[in-house]
Amino acid sequence: MLKINNLREGDIITVDDEGVMREGTVVKVSREEHQALVNNGIQEFWYTQEEMHGVPLDEARLLRLGFVREELEAGVKYKKDSFRVFIPQKGNFSHMEMWWREDRRHFDFPLSLHEFQNLYLDMTKVYLEEA
Repeated sequence: MLKINNLREGDIITVDDEGVMREGTVVKVSREEHQALVNNGIQEFWYTQEEMHGVPLDEARLLRLGFVREELEAGVKYKKDSFRVFIPQKGNFSHMEMWWREDRRHFDFPLSLHEFQNLYLDMTKVYLEEA
């Protein structure tokens, strides 16, 4: 379950569409109704908080978002323009560091894709969408 206050238009999430889990993009958020309009690939439909779930952030997702992978001795770095993500253990996204210019942030818990998109937007003022 996701918190409505954490969603923004353009976020990629998973929705429970009558028992079928589908990935979709948030089109509009209604904080008053505690629902989000999501394009699930078939149609746009309003979903409740209970029907929406986060997509785990992993390497495949970063690559689909246009990041380039760089293997280092100390871990793996992902780069997109001047934005950087570093994970000390290959494949372990529960510990990561991200930075853009002087803004540097550390996380000791796994992020969902929509959370990462929102952090990227907060730091760069640019929407992060799949390439």
